[in-house]
Amino acid sequence: MDSSKAGLLKELPIGIDETTEKDYASQSKLLKEFTSISSIDKAWVYKSESGIGSQAMFSMSQPNLLANKNRKYMLSSSISTDSNNNVNFQWAPFPVEMTGVSITVPSPSGSKLLVIRNPENESPTQFEIWSSSQLEKEFQVPQSTHGSVYAEGWFEGISWNSDESLIAYVAEVPSPCKPSFDYQGYKQCATKDKDCTSWKGQGDWEEEWGECYAGKRQPALFVINLSSGKVHAVKGIEKSLSVGQVVWAPPVEGIDQHLVFVGWSAEPRKLGIKYCYNRPCALYALKVPLYKSEAAETNLKSLEELTVVNLTQSISSAYFPRFSPDGKFLVFLSAKASVDSGAHSATDSLHRIDWPTDGKLNSSTKIFDVIPVVTCAEDGQFPGLYCSSFLSKPWLSDGCTMILSSYWHSCQVVLSVNVLSGEVSRISPADSGFSWNILELDGDNIIAVCSSPVDVPQIKYGFLVDKANNKAGWLWLNVSSPIFKCSEKVMSLLSHLQFGILQILVKDVSDSSTKGAAKPFEAIFVSSKVKDVPEPLIVVLHGGPHSVSLSSFSKSLAFLSSIGFSLLIINYRGSLGFGEEALQSLPGKIGTQDVNDVLTAIDHVIEKGLVDPSKITVLGGSHGGFLTTHLIGQAPNKFVAAAARNPVCSLSSMVGITDIPDWCYVESYGTNGKTIFTEAPSAEHLTHFYNKSPISHISKVKTPTMFLLGAQDLRVPVSNGLQYARALKERGVETKVILFPNDIHGIERPQSDFESYLNIGVWFKKYCK
Repeated sequence: MDSSKAGLLKELPIGIDETTEKDYASQSKLLKEFTSISSIDKAWVYKSESGIGSQAMFSMSQPNLLANKNRKYMLSSSISTDSNNNVNFQWAPFPVEMTGVSITVPSPSGSKLLVIRNPENESPTQFEIWSSSQLEKEFQVPQSTHGSVYAEGWFEGISWNSDESLIAYVAEVPSPCKPSFDYQGYKQCATKDKDCTSWKGQGDWEEEWGECYAGKRQPALFVINLSSGKVHAVKGIEKSLSVGQVVWAPPVEGIDQHLVFVGWSAEPRKLGIKYCYNRPCALYALKVPLYKSEAAETNLKSLEELTVVNLTQSISSAYFPRFSPDGKFLVFLSAKASVDSGAHSATDSLHRIDWPTDGKLNSSTKIFDVIPVVTCAEDGQFPGLYCSSFLSKPWLSDGCTMILSSYWHSCQVVLSVNVLSGEVSRISPADSGFSWNILELDGDNIIAVCSSPVDVPQIKYGFLVDKANNKAGWLWLNVSSPIFKCSEKVMSLLSHLQFGILQILVKDVSDSSTKGAAKPFEAIFVSSKVKDVPEPLIVVLHGGPHSVSLSSFSKSLAFLSSIGFSLLIINYRGSLGFGEEALQSLPGKIGTQDVNDVLTAIDHVIEKGLVDPSKITVLGGSHGGFLTTHLIGQAPNKFVAAAARNPVCSLSSMVGITDIPDWCYVESYGTNGKTIFTEAPSAEHLTHFYNKSPISHISKVKTPTMFLLGAQDLRVPVSNGLQYARALKERGVETKVILFPNDIHGIERPQSDFESYLNIGVWFKKYCK
């Protein structure tokens, strides 16, 4: 070949040919437009200084692909209402980027804002107190006091006290002293300071809390005094307890105040806690002695000799503590159904304890059931409580009604709960199939977000109308907002899509099945409303298995719908939102019941003429990847292509290296797996795990399959997917592997998420032409 012509030839990236390069170029432009849509992380509302109307702050995020981080910013708004139930949001002209900010928490009065900046190295943690116009105070907390403040997840907890003089929070304990060595050997009396003439050893290994908590060993409780800037580690808590979700108890005149927090025991070992509600936990209370000087400067006495009281000894799980506005009772959520069964997530229950006005606590406090675990609801009735979070102030003005979000089959809904009577009402509209998520309360009104698989999120403002009679109901108004703006192209593509929630009858009902296990499950079907011929289908399978795919907006799935695919998003039995009997029907039957449910749902849409049976693909992550790789083995002629994100392919190789080995036992053996769980599986156990795994069907697979793997995954370590992918290649099956070296189980870093779904779209297009 002529060398000058050879020099003109373009070198294509590995794994891309000239045909797929065109798809990459066109699809990446569209995916970029979907990716740029912002999302609301949190919202706060407080009364205006004038006493008229309210002020709201919205904390938002938007992927920054070039920086490979989420850009965080704040947007504020003034809210005004009138007697005719009209509402007006007056938005600030521009948002403010919160560069380097880890956490923001307004004070109870709304007059101050706490900003925390966690260090990315060994620098101090920075605490800032802002007023409406300026920075008022700034404190630097060195690493010798504590590490990073926990900003999200189970252990997050930041609480202002009532007079806004103290803040309680959860942070990582200081790193332990490591052995030092120099040219003479071991160095005695070494300090933590860096020294160029010596080097630090590793010392004893300390266990962490698994996936998402790499480098996090011990969350502990601290209090900062905003007058002096002094930080006190709260003493008296056993070192075996990891703490989180701290709140101040209501103040009682003349009595030292209590801190209430959640504690998880690290005995006998720390098992992965992310997505795992089956870790036993309890509410604890600790009296914090205080005194006030004549100058009203609050100081902390010695916290060395304090007694910790377990408030919930009679129940295996208690978290999300919330005090009633009058301070007379404490409400909390429980995952006792999950803890007691061993399932990583299950139906929640809500409970209440009376808070003593004299400040005298005891561990035999009576626990009242507000919402029990719902095993099997009648058709159309409340299916049980499934909460992923509570508002910090979830109360209406009557002091006993909580407003919260919960899963109701395939939708998320807004509920009102009377914590004295136990009455539960669904107050978001029930006729649209949309999902609703509460953001904040504005007095007795509600700010929420509503969306669907084909509708970008919309802010809604809810009024309770006709309060004076028995026909009271909620009126929901649209709020014009700049937050969820997207391009005209995206809006045009979404306008051509439709969705519906399908009821799928169970095929494998046996005499031993519970009533709940025999009820229909659901699937969300997204399709074009302008094309007469069915488009290629992507079967979308959630992980867990005890989670749920909601009828809410997903940028990634909306992108796949917009490039010419129908979606069948299946909530197989075992999913959240359908009652405890349906959920508990799956453990012990993974690889069979869930696989059959998926095949039943696919056959349902084929029989309805909604899809072309020759153009079906399948996509799933984690347990959804387990199902994906099972399906291409058990139904090898069903799918033209598959994509699996961090899939569970071999339980027998996973059980010894995952952060949740108990999951392998419970899902393979059922609830009995909790009893027989061991760190040293027997040959019989390993054989059972193998027979439950997708790899046992690998000889039948012929579907082209793509694997998207996070190299830092502690939940389903990367070796699991690589082993299966290599075995497929060995058998001549077309296989593609994309490894993300710095990603964990979720593959959620902006660049990785972008590249994942771009490749999924191109891969499926290739085999559906």
